[in-house]
Formats: sequence, structure tokens, C-alpha cells
Amino acid sequence: MSRPLSTIAPGWWDYTTLEPDILRDAAALTATDLEQLARPGFHIQLFDTLEELYVAEALEYINAWRQSTSDNPVGICGPIGPTEQLPLVARLVNDLDLNLAQLDAHFWGMDEWFLDGREAPEEHPLSFARADKELCFNRIRPELVMPEANLHFPAADTQRYEESYNGVRCAVMQGGQGEIKHWAFNDPLRREGKYFDAPPSPAEYRELGTRVVELHPLTLIQNARTSGGGNIPLVPTHALTVGPRQTWQAEKVSIWHPGHHDNPFGMRLTALMISKGVADSSVPMSLLADHPNVQFNYYRGAIGTCDTEMH
Repeated sequence: MSRPLSTIAPGWWDYTTLEPDILRDAAALTATDLEQLARPGFHIQLFDTLEELYVAEALEYINAWRQSTSDNPVGICGPIGPTEQLPLVARLVNDLDLNLAQLDAHFWGMDEWFLDGREAPEEHPLSFARADKELCFNRIRPELVMPEANLHFPAADTQRYEESYNGVRCAVMQGGQGEIKHWAFNDPLRREGKYFDAPPSPAEYRELGTRVVELHPLTLIQNARTSGGGNIPLVPTHALTVGPRQTWQAEKVSIWHPGHHDNPFGMRLTALMISKGVADSSVPMSLLADHPNVQFNYYRGAIGTCDTEMH
């Protein structure tokens, strides 16, 4: 039987094209159930306050960089969304006198907007590279900060970015989870051509590298809400994003759920699919079911319920 059409955007794949049973099971999960989805290779950590969550996220940067040496450079790949950890990273580096240049530490940005055939310039108000620098790296004392050559951001010519993962160990790839259930901008694909009856197989999707992607309509809506006051025409329709291929080069994938990027249902659905080994590229985050070391980090106050409420 043909899978259901998306109720969000009928020309696309997304989580609304899944079998109703898994959607119902996800919605029924309690906070206790959610913790019990942990299994070997999939860890779940709950934090009672947002302050704890963001400090823990910032410490992943510090702990990754502390492993780095000139003979064995180490880096971390980090998101724009959430961003609250970034000033904390700078403060920790400064207060600990952590010499990132001497350690040969590295950082990869996960993604960048794609405009007029190239990556968005740092002068663009929505530039991710600009946000990383303004919120974190420009706040680190000059004698401690890593050289520009150790900061890697996706560009229209993706070769240099992809090759940077080959010479440096990526200890952690962090991410948030968007409402379309992506990490970075690994969105579901359009429902067309060879993918009209079924989305790409998990194996096909995992072969994708850093690339230009067309963003799902729900991603445009979300980014307009979080970064543009709801002004959807302000949001570019395409972006550059780190690929699954680079994600599988990371020793650990760490996803952070503060509660304002996705919702209680979405935070349940992807955890259930990863826990049960249900990988489906209409829910890109579910493909992490096959990664050997994934951790979901939740703010307990954001878990909520999926009960019907009228407001």
C-alpha cells in the first residue's frame, strides 16, 4: 500500500507519512517511559533546569578540546540552535585558561544558509558563522582562541569542509532537533521522482555528504519563528548542511532538547524510533538508530504531555 500523504506538505516526506501506530505510541509516552528508552548505544540524560542543561552542553566543548594535542587534533561540531551554550563555552575557556591554539583544537559549524549560488556571507544577519563567532569565538581571549584555520564552516565548494574531518578527530557532533525531526539541516526530501512511493532508504540517506539542501516548508516556518519574528520570506529556502557521512565520522552524537525548537510529541517520536531501531528517512533523526553512540539531553520541564488541550 502507498504511504499516506503528508498532512503538512503533500509534496514532501515527513513524519506524518508514518504508520499511525508509531505516532500513537510516541504520543502516549510519559516522562518515565522516555527515560526507559535508553539502551546500549543510546543514552538519555534529563536536566532539572535549563542552566544545568546549557552548562553541560558547554562542557562537551571543553572536554572535547582537552583531548586535543598537536599530534592528535580533536574537535567538536556544534549547532546554531540552541545557541545559549556558546557564551558559556567562551567564559569557560577564559576562566580555565584553556589554550585552544596550543592544543590545536578544532570546531566545525554544522550548517550555513545558501544564497545566490554561495554560502551566506558573514555580513548576512542570519549567518551561522557570524553567530558562532559573535557568541563564542570572538569572546575568547586572543591568546587562547584557536586560529581561523581551525574553524571549519560549510561552503558552496564542500570539498575542503569534508576533508577537514579526515585529518581531525571529531569527538562530538552536537545538534538540536527541528520540528521536521532533523539534525543540522538534514531534512526529508520531496515526494517526487524515484522517491514518490517511498522515501530514500536509510542506507541511501546515510551516504549523503555535506551538500546544498532544499528546506522542508516546516523548517522555513520554524526558522522564521525562532530567528525572524515569523517573517517567512526572510528565511532562505536552501542551506548547506553537514552530511550523515560526516556525522558517522563523529565518535558521539549529542542532541539537546531545551524545549523551544521541537515540541513534546517530536521529542518523544525520535527517541522511540532510535530506541526501537526504526530508521525511516521521512524522520531523518531516526537514522541515528544505527549510530553506535547517541545521547539525547532533555530539559525535564519541556517534556510536557501530548494530551489534547484547548487554549
